[in-house]
Amino acid sequence: MLKPDPLDLATTISMARGLCNNWLGAVAGIRVLNTSKGTMLAEHVREARTFWSRLVGLLGRSRLLTGEGLLLLPCPSVHTFFMRFPIDVAFLDQEGRVVRAFASVPPFRVLIGGQGAQMSLELPAGTLARTGTAVGDRLQLQGRKLSN
Repeated sequence: MLKPDPLDLATTISMARGLCNNWLGAVAGIRVLNTSKGTMLAEHVREARTFWSRLVGLLGRSRLLTGEGLLLLPCPSVHTFFMRFPIDVAFLDQEGRVVRAFASVPPFRVLIGGQGAQMSLELPAGTLARTGTAVGDRLQLQGRKLSN
């Protein structure tokens, strides 16, 4: 019996990302505004709603550009295993209020959103500080409904 050629991790992740991009829901169609501070966090946010799209997340990416992000839901916790760059993470409740925030999280970490966390927003490192976003702020997700 012929055995398939083994794929390296980068190729496998790249293939999984391609498949998952079809399952992400919105294709970079969400804008995130901090209505408490009047600042724009991101203008090109993808949405990950399926198990596979959340699992793959940002794996295989070399960085997030300013204005990009990934909204994972439901998602009360995230990991940064095998990532190549630090990220900011904001955990949001069902109304879009920040319940927990982490700045410049390096690779190989696990984050728990805590009580009320329904979704997480992954952003380029430095975004939370640049926009003054903190726990208690209300984020408006333009281009999607918060309720399912």
